[in-house]
Amino acid sequence: MIHQTKAFHLAIMALFIAIVIIQNFVPLLGYIPIGPLSLTIIQITVIIAAVLLGPTDGAIIGGVWGFLSCLRAFTAPTSPVEPLIFTNPLISILPRILVGLAAGYLVIFFKKINLKPSLYLALIGLIGALINTVLILGLIYIFYRTPSVAHAYGVSSPKYIAALLVAVIGSNGIPEAVLSAIATPLITLPILRYWQRND
Repeated sequence: MIHQTKAFHLAIMALFIAIVIIQNFVPLLGYIPIGPLSLTIIQITVIIAAVLLGPTDGAIIGGVWGFLSCLRAFTAPTSPVEPLIFTNPLISILPRILVGLAAGYLVIFFKKINLKPSLYLALIGLIGALINTVLILGLIYIFYRTPSVAHAYGVSSPKYIAALLVAVIGSNGIPEAVLSAIATPLITLPILRYWQRND
């Protein structure tokens, strides 16, 4: 069972971290800018890593994503909102760790109830993406109802931020969740089948 050796496990983890690094810094591979916002696809990488490697490694890879998001907000932001919000580790790092952690534990739960792999992988992709969106937008609402953030989002007053964040769920969060639900089983199932054949 080569994929269960420690060396193989570390190599796969390093590969996922490398993919996350590339997605963070190569335009359009991890974030697709849409006006003041970005459509995020890196959660798919973190979710797949968590499915294959488990919740702890999923959380670590999610943490790498979060750290790089925070670093990018300081050094090379891709939208006016990033340097105002994503320099806060509670927003840039914590939700991403929880995406990996939740995805890993959801695999364990869905396997226990004998759910079909294609179905539970789609659900994990959907839930993982929604965790990222809901936590980030919820924390923005709690901490950043300020004039500067309202201006960066292109609204005239902080009182409109709540409505804007709800709109972001529709324009960004739902497409990200649907994409994750489709991509997670499409990518993960062939890998799992290959590993099973080589057991």
